[in-house]
Amino acid sequence: MITTDKNIKPGAIGIFDSGYGGLTILREIRKAMPSYDYIYLGDNARAPYGTRSFDIVYQFTLEAVKYLFDQGCHLVILACNTASAKALRTIQQHDLPLIDGSRRVLGVIRPTVEKIGEISKNGNIGIFGTPGTVQSGSYEMEIAKLHPEFHTYTQSCPMWVPLVENLEADKPGADYFVKQETDNLFTQNANIDTVILGCTHYPLLYPKIRQYVPQSAQVITQGEIIAESLIDYLKRHPEMDEKCSRSGSCKYLTTENPDKFSEMASLFMNEPAIASRITLS
Repeated sequence: MITTDKNIKPGAIGIFDSGYGGLTILREIRKAMPSYDYIYLGDNARAPYGTRSFDIVYQFTLEAVKYLFDQGCHLVILACNTASAKALRTIQQHDLPLIDGSRRVLGVIRPTVEKIGEISKNGNIGIFGTPGTVQSGSYEMEIAKLHPEFHTYTQSCPMWVPLVENLEADKPGADYFVKQETDNLFTQNANIDTVILGCTHYPLLYPKIRQYVPQSAQVITQGEIIAESLIDYLKRHPEMDEKCSRSGSCKYLTTENPDKFSEMASLFMNEPAIASRITLS
């Protein structure tokens, strides 16, 4: 077994998202790894990230990562497809060596792309994402690297995150926007057999998405995939696993109204959640 430097204090696993969507990732990770400690940070005051520029998303994400590092996290998961698409690579390659080369920041896009190789039968992959994720081309690039024989079709869904954030996901009005973007995706190729929900908010719209996606296509959510990938990562990197503290705790932080966040987090997590407000800069 690799022994961690005794001077290094183990810390919680940091989970970052622009808002509430990453809670769908946290929920599955905690279900799979309940003994670990977690700090969830939602940058709700500046959400959504989906329509923001690369530079702004990178700046905001780096601020959040540094904050979580300051809270003692050695490992941070960007549970946000937009942040993973627009900020992860730069943070990994440029910032981590300057901040602390022993810390790690992981995203949600690559593990998802790795998984679809086991799922798709015909290689026609559809992706629902925020404008930022779709604009970045990150899914297309990862799929081309790992599954060059696959064909990728993306659909931007600018209204889906606001529907979730405003508690409209299960209301009749959401049907119009879900059907519209689903029709747009399958107009590109009616033979898409695997659909990735490329935003962590979208599982809250799953019942409606499943209603309008043809029954022949599978709809993939990311929570279980990321949890499975994280377990595998820690097995392959025992030196990082030893830096993760274990007391079963979960702390919630937000840059917006903590009362509203607590209410939303309790719904997402199916258990009471109390958030504290912090400031990023």
